[in-house]
Amino acid sequence: MADTQAIPVLEAIIAKLPLIFPALAATVTLVLLQAVLSRKSLAKFPVAGQALGGDEKRRQAYLHRAADLYVEGYQKFKDSVFRIVTSNKFTVIVVPPKYLGELRKLPDDVVSFDGAIAQTMHAKYTKLPIGSTLIPHTIKTSLTPALVRLNPSIADEVKESISQELPPCDDWTPVNINQKLLRIVALVSGRVFIGAELSRSEEYLDAAINYTIELMEARRAVEQVRPWLRPILAPRLPEVKSLDRRLVQADKFLRPIVAARQQMQDGEKPDDLLQWLMDGQDKFKQYTTAELARFQLALSFAAIHTTTLTSTNVFYNLAAYPQHMPELRDEIRTVLAEHDGVFTSSALQAMKKLDSFLKETMRLYPVGSASFQRMVNKPFRLSNGQVIPAGVVIEVPAAAISHDPEVFQNPDKFDPWRFSRLREQARAAGEAEAAAQNQFVSVNPNVMTFGFGRHACPGRFFAANEIKMIVANFVLAYDMSLPEGVTERYPNLAFGVSFVPDPRKEILLKRIA
Repeated sequence: MADTQAIPVLEAIIAKLPLIFPALAATVTLVLLQAVLSRKSLAKFPVAGQALGGDEKRRQAYLHRAADLYVEGYQKFKDSVFRIVTSNKFTVIVVPPKYLGELRKLPDDVVSFDGAIAQTMHAKYTKLPIGSTLIPHTIKTSLTPALVRLNPSIADEVKESISQELPPCDDWTPVNINQKLLRIVALVSGRVFIGAELSRSEEYLDAAINYTIELMEARRAVEQVRPWLRPILAPRLPEVKSLDRRLVQADKFLRPIVAARQQMQDGEKPDDLLQWLMDGQDKFKQYTTAELARFQLALSFAAIHTTTLTSTNVFYNLAAYPQHMPELRDEIRTVLAEHDGVFTSSALQAMKKLDSFLKETMRLYPVGSASFQRMVNKPFRLSNGQVIPAGVVIEVPAAAISHDPEVFQNPDKFDPWRFSRLREQARAAGEAEAAAQNQFVSVNPNVMTFGFGRHACPGRFFAANEIKMIVANFVLAYDMSLPEGVTERYPNLAFGVSFVPDPRKEILLKRIA
């Protein structure tokens, strides 16, 4: 019976074969033609890792030593554009920093910041929310201006969190500083993001911290899968499934909070980022409670992940170079004495050596090999005549620039007061703008910690204040050193294009009198 019913269907298919085959052939021809043209256009750019012999070997090299590829390309081709074969489906075109002035002027429909993040973070599988203008708008227009008002309460949260999370350390005590900083940063950030009462909830801390960790684990797991297999295998990866469960759990916790906020009258509303996001919706679109809850997780990732990485790098340097601690401590004590012991905005700005220590840390220990990532949606021409094709991601080799002896003197040496000296020299020469460019929060082509252009990290002012308060409190309260037998600063770990301080390491802390 089933075979009899299938006969008319087969006859109908056979009858249409003369129409299907030409259409199928045309489609295949078009795809092959596009692939050939794409390869031809990309072949114009020299490739880093040429000696490796093939793209598959270059993909493997990208996974395990991407930094070497960026440095090789930067040194070999210097002021020229070159390409890097990544472990993803797309090709990266690396552009020298001299073109940043013209790149920053390109509209978003030509080069897309969100498109690049979607690719590098594998948003299709990790479900990281991409493309909302509400978040950066709210950070720029509400959070940053509020820092003058919020800094004293942020400082209180920093002090309380350190007291809560640290052991007594009356004698030299080994401490996994990365683990401690995860909770301290989550507590401090949560105070601003979602309010003091909720930020101390273990349920919130668990969601905020573990979402950050699981998101990065899922990203790395997807990165290991061959691009053509990702649509099939990526959703089944244990790391991706774990992240999915975390999203469901956090969503269940955060949605009632958002719903309760929606019922509040103006006089009852808290003074925090969640409320500012909710109040700012009318300028953009009305988001569901689920979407607003997802935004909170995305903010936790952006704040906790990068701030903890940066702070851990700073503490590894403090422990490795304890000879700089007295000078740093003297500055912090002097500045606070001049500001009634309060971490005001002006006090934080006056801590120039602390600011320099942070910027030098990020110069020498960046979070990645590249910056200014943009997905190219439409071809465009550089001033040298080169055409950058659509479908690639452009980047600037930030880490290689920071290690260039033509840019920085003794670039491989950790020089904590490098940028405070540069600020003083520029100020003495009457170059106020050049002096400002050497601040931790500044974006410039030489140190691209926070990106560049209109999509530079909007939360960098909050992050800088938070890091400065955390570091200052530790410097005032503790001596630090590396454990016995460890003679050099802990090396960072590399995962593809990313660098992270080894989260397993300990430093020694001892409370000072």
